[in-house]
Amino acid sequence: MEKSGSRTGRLVAVGDIHGCVDELSLMLEAISPTPADTIVFLGDYVDRGPSSRDVIDLLIELRDSGRCRTVFLRGNHEDMFLAFLGERGRHGEAFLFNGGRMTLASYGIAPYLKGEEAHSKVPQAHLEFLRGLELQHLAEPFLFVHAGISPLRALEDQKEEDLLWIREEFIRNRHRLRQTVVFGHTPQREVLWHLPFKIGLDTGCVYGNKLSSLDFSSGALLQVERASRRVKRQDVAADIARLKASIRGA
Repeated sequence: MEKSGSRTGRLVAVGDIHGCVDELSLMLEAISPTPADTIVFLGDYVDRGPSSRDVIDLLIELRDSGRCRTVFLRGNHEDMFLAFLGERGRHGEAFLFNGGRMTLASYGIAPYLKGEEAHSKVPQAHLEFLRGLELQHLAEPFLFVHAGISPLRALEDQKEEDLLWIREEFIRNRHRLRQTVVFGHTPQREVLWHLPFKIGLDTGCVYGNKLSSLDFSSGALLQVERASRRVKRQDVAADIARLKASIRGA
C-alpha cells in the first residue's frame, strides 16, 4: 500500500470501460502519462461493449510499455468472465446475461461454448492479466475499489462480494473510513461527488454517455463521449483541494 507522500507523479483514475476501446485510446492520449505517473483503472474492462479483447490488449500494452505505473482493479464483470471460463470467480452463470456474449464475440468464441472449450480460446496473456487484477488500491487519502465498500465495516473487514457488487447501501450512506472511496460499477450521468466520502467515476460510456478519468494531482476531469473524437477537460482542482484539506483536518 502506498503512502501519500511517496508519489512524485500524477495519480489518475479511469472509470468503467466495458469494451469501448476507441474512447479508451483517446483518453490515454489525453492523459499523456509519464513514467512517474500512476493510473488506476477501476475495473469492468469487458462485456456489453464491442471490443473487450481490444481493450485488454491496449491495457496490457500500456502496462508493458513502461509509460506509467498501472493498477488494474477487478470488476464484477471480469470476475464473472473468469468464473464462466472455469477459473476462480463468482456468478459465472450470469455472465452471458450481463453482456458476456459481446465479450465472447470479440474473442471469436461461440456463446454455447463454456468452461474448457471457451477457456482454450482466450490468449494466455489475457488470462494472466485477468487473474492478476487487484481488489483494492490504497493511495492516501484515496481508496480505489470497483463497486464500493460496506459502510459499517473497517477496511480490513471488507468482503470481496461487496468490493465487486455493492450499490445502494454504499452509495446512499456515509462510511466510517478515513479515506475517500473512488469507485465505478454504478453508472451515473455525471461524476458522483459525495465529499469527503466518495467519488463515482462510472459515467456509462457503454450506454451512450461518456468515459471519465480524474487526475487527483492536477484536478483535471477528462471525459470522452461515446463515439466522439473529442476529449473534454474540466478543472475540479478546487474540489480536490477542499477534499484533501477536510481529510487532513478530520
